[in-house]
Amino acid sequence: MQLNEIWFLIVGVLFIGYFVLDGFDFGVGMAIPFVSRDDVDRRVVINTIGPVWDMNETWVLVAGASLFAAFPEWYASLFSGFYLALLLMLAALIMRGVAFEYRGKGETQKWKNTFDWMIFIGSATPALLWGTAFSNIVQGVPLNEQHIYTGNLLTLLNPYGLLGGLVTLTLFFTYGLVFITLKTEGDVRDRARALATKVGSIATLLAAGFLVWTLVAHFSWLGLALSGVAAVALIGALLLNHFGRDGWSFVLLVITVMTAVGSLFAALFPNVLPSTTNPAFSLTIENASSTPYTLTVMTWVVVFCLPMVLAYQAWTYWVFSKRVSRKNIPAGGH
Repeated sequence: MQLNEIWFLIVGVLFIGYFVLDGFDFGVGMAIPFVSRDDVDRRVVINTIGPVWDMNETWVLVAGASLFAAFPEWYASLFSGFYLALLLMLAALIMRGVAFEYRGKGETQKWKNTFDWMIFIGSATPALLWGTAFSNIVQGVPLNEQHIYTGNLLTLLNPYGLLGGLVTLTLFFTYGLVFITLKTEGDVRDRARALATKVGSIATLLAAGFLVWTLVAHFSWLGLALSGVAAVALIGALLLNHFGRDGWSFVLLVITVMTAVGSLFAALFPNVLPSTTNPAFSLTIENASSTPYTLTVMTWVVVFCLPMVLAYQAWTYWVFSKRVSRKNIPAGGH
């Protein structure tokens, strides 16, 4: 396997890690208005991700930086062509971060409600746009001979792209709801479990249509295998959630996200950004990658640094592994 192929795999793994970790964060943010009955409930839900959400979000920075260093041509065409969509996503992520930090700084309920809705919007928008963006990456976009994107924002809002966005929106929502059942007690947990079944059913139907569409248009045996695992894992997660097996339900949703995103990278390979204008104008792992020297240096950095990052993150989750309930929320706190 050549270095550019290894780095295509590494970039895929980093984005999978981001969606696995920040995916349930998005879902928890979207769940706040639906599983909470008062301010204490909302604080319970927010506290399930309070110690980890910002750490989870840093994975997108690592993935983006790796994409820039390993495949600069891909990075340049992608970020220039998807500029408005990515700008909206960035604004939403900033809105969400600000809301988490400032929600508890005011005393009035109007102040808190405003930031609760900022969390909701800041979570739902990236969940939708990430799916739309990756769907368009797999499907291809109009690129000219210089690998310059010649479409606009509306070009990205095609049926396949929007379906992909709805899949990630509903899948992350379900993922977050199951995480809430894993991390809370009492009525919040019961409401989250019931809602996860309903939203998960919608996500299953949307995902089935999207995966079939992807396989028909971009068939590969690896993509078929990963899609099959994702489908079985999602159905199993919903069944286990229904019977109150929160931990195993969450594990199966982790597998669902991993294999679903992995199937998109399998469908994309060996391209990194196909051109719908002319296949000859497509970006591939060959014409979009950095020099072998750059990729070699980056490989050693990953070998030494990634295990330490994973160990630290695992330790953090272990430290904050206990459930959150209303009795853990101090009166007048954040």
